Amino acid sequence: MKGIILDVASLAPDDLNLQPITRQLEEWQSYGQTTAQQLNERLVGAEIVLTNKVAMTEAVLVENPQIKYIGVLATGTNNVDLATAKARQIVVSNVRGYGTHSVAQHTLGLILNLATRQPDYLAAVKQGQWQQSEHFCLLNQPILELAGKTCLIVGLGELGQAVAKLVKALGMKVIAATFEGHQSQSVQGVERLPFEAALPQADVISLHCPLSEQTEHLFNRHTLRLVKPGALLINTARGGLIEEQALVDALHAGWLGGAALDVVSEEPPPVDHPLFQSSIPNLYITPHNAWGTQAARQTLVNMAGENLAAFLSGKPINQVC
Repeated sequence: MKGIILDVASLAPDDLNLQPITRQLEEWQSYGQTTAQQLNERLVGAEIVLTNKVAMTEAVLVENPQIKYIGVLATGTNNVDLATAKARQIVVSNVRGYGTHSVAQHTLGLILNLATRQPDYLAAVKQGQWQQSEHFCLLNQPILELAGKTCLIVGLGELGQAVAKLVKALGMKVIAATFEGHQSQSVQGVERLPFEAALPQADVISLHCPLSEQTEHLFNRHTLRLVKPGALLINTARGGLIEEQALVDALHAGWLGGAALDVVSEEPPPVDHPLFQSSIPNLYITPHNAWGTQAARQTLVNMAGENLAAFLSGKPINQVC
């Protein structure tokens, strides 16, 4: 069987061991990136396809009937037309939980950066503001003490629970959002509240839920006005969870105390993206790299290898269809 990796460069593979994947087939073709225009030509003869973000659309799957397995090198599978894959009996597996520790520590870092305004103070020192101060210290940005404050987790799965443990260690109370029609997992020490009822109680809100029709623009002009004034909003999940212009307006109005994002709705973002205006106050953005520790990326490769081995043995695991 022939295998192909369509966008291996997205894993920053120079410090990774890809043998858990590549040792399983004699013939592999690997590409750093693959455009939509290049895709069909590269897929010729490939029965095993590994992709991180390259879109496997209905048209692509129909035009490549030889494909038997798609291994998604991520948790999200919105880049694969799952209905078509299922209809054509293509097995699709993803990797889950590989970045829990990496994303959780990044989330905590974003919370702490907003609470302490550390990036602003570091910049102030480099600009000479401390050196010119009349006092021994510089306190021109508000610093929030997190102990005793409330953190709302939206999406209390494995990752949300990992973040909950970290913020509890800082002395925070943790609550979690529930949604009508969804079963909620009970977690000891975490109070469950309806989403809109929880918003006014939270000093920090951290998003860890998937993006779906139900959660798209979960934070919009209506729900952002329900948030406690001065609260901090953290998103390391999916950019589409937030209506971005509404967030910009809330920050300009001073309704939110700050926001820290690792994701935006379009990635990489265009230069005219509304979140990248230099005038937006108290907004920190990192380039979707919360998952990117070497340990997390190697775990992803290892899990993708296990998925492929299971498929080749006739007993697929981590199937999404």
